[in-house]
Amino acid sequence: MNQAVDQLVDGLTRFRIDLSYDGTDFAGWAKQPKLRTVQGEVISVMNKIFGESETDFGLRVAGRTDAGVHAEHQVVHVDLSPAQLKRLGRNKDIRLKMNSLLDPDVRIIKVTEVPAAFHARYAATHRRYRYTIADSTSGWNPLRARYNLWLKFPLDLEAMQAASKEFLGLHDFAAFSKPKPKATTIRELRLITVSRNKALGNVIEIELLADAFAHNMVRSIVGALIKVGAGRATPKDVAKALKSKSRAHPFKVVTPEGLSLIEVGYPAEKDYASQVQITQHTRSLDDN
Repeated sequence: MNQAVDQLVDGLTRFRIDLSYDGTDFAGWAKQPKLRTVQGEVISVMNKIFGESETDFGLRVAGRTDAGVHAEHQVVHVDLSPAQLKRLGRNKDIRLKMNSLLDPDVRIIKVTEVPAAFHARYAATHRRYRYTIADSTSGWNPLRARYNLWLKFPLDLEAMQAASKEFLGLHDFAAFSKPKPKATTIRELRLITVSRNKALGNVIEIELLADAFAHNMVRSIVGALIKVGAGRATPKDVAKALKSKSRAHPFKVVTPEGLSLIEVGYPAEKDYASQVQITQHTRSLDDN
């Protein structure tokens, strides 16, 4: 769906902010009245540093995460005026200043001045997520209780790997996402891996990389793979559900604690503008 991209007003400077957060105690990314959200915390701290902003500093995010979902690497951009930057003072580090005010479950990794063509959401080439599962064959580490889905039964890794291949490529993921008005569910899943991480107690890690993800898409896919791994469905069942484009199937959306956004990719600086145009092109199953 084509949308107007935010234009940088003369005199403003655009900054890219890379950050990470533990999503356990947040009601998601997006700012919401009376709820603790990641965006709300970031805006609150920026208001203290730069003064109140009616536009929330033009903040845009690479990907909105749901309640309980973590981010090892999230990206946003903000636009700051000379007057706002002056409040920071000379030789003040935006990253250090923000981190001194943020709670420990949100950390700013780096802050970089970027050209006006950069857009945290539309200039992104891909997102990568990881979902972590501790089944009955895994070592149950209580220190990772906030970051794994805990299951009391074993999962067949090979069966899950076989089923995961059904999702690769360009598909309409309507059956494995929560539709939004005027938004397409066509996505290109470029990579999906299912493996055990022995260093973390033999947990199962499912990594997915796509141009973008529809709402609940990752957790819906993981739910299907768990059902296959438990022997209660087959790869053919997964293929049938995907092809149906209907949510009338037995696969459930898994809980958020095992999910983390781990990477957002961007092209070279000279290609920001062209990538924005590509992203805004309405996806079609003919886009091969």
